[in-house]
Amino acid sequence: MGFFDRKKQQKSLETGLEKTRTSLFGKLNKLVRGRDTVDEQFLDDLEEILVTSDVGVATTVDIIRRVEERVARDKYVSATDLNTLIQDEMSGLLLAASEAHPIEFDAPLDNQPHVIMVVGVNGVGKTTSIGKMAARYKDAGKTVMLGAADTFRAAATEQLEIWADRAGVPIVKQGHGADPASVAFDTVAAAKSKGIDVVLVDTAGRLHTKGGLMDELTKIK
Repeated sequence: MGFFDRKKQQKSLETGLEKTRTSLFGKLNKLVRGRDTVDEQFLDDLEEILVTSDVGVATTVDIIRRVEERVARDKYVSATDLNTLIQDEMSGLLLAASEAHPIEFDAPLDNQPHVIMVVGVNGVGKTTSIGKMAARYKDAGKTVMLGAADTFRAAATEQLEIWADRAGVPIVKQGHGADPASVAFDTVAAAKSKGIDVVLVDTAGRLHTKGGLMDELTKIK
């Protein structure tokens, strides 16, 4: 990969991450700006932002409940405090989830290759998580290969290539619009031929209400 290609891919990654960041936290910043109280309207607006940002209904309800409890206990008054409070509660939920279902990167693997297909809605950081997991597995002494099965989103493959380059692991890819199941199959086949320990497969973001896209996951699996 040449210098200018790498710079172009880095720019694509930064653009994608900025879009994700502004879509949720930008709305949260706008919501709390100038506020010094948490009332019913504020909570309704917060709920709408979280749900429309694909946070999930159950998680949204939990965040709202925790915000109400924290405000009642600590009496936050400034916009900065409100913003910090919301982000603290979101971080706390993510940390609790990661601790409840930890990945033991140095644990023995039952299968070779050990295949992990990463799924989720748009904007939750699937590609970034794959890059971090690849680095963690590699640090634990495992060999890793990435599969770029998100052939729908523009620049998805390029972003995954950047993470593969950073982690120092190989990647299997096809062109934009290619069959995701074919990419996944080729990745596993290549991993088997090279004796790779772990395969991480990226997929396009989708909601569970989209039947066709959910059927596609079954095909990939």
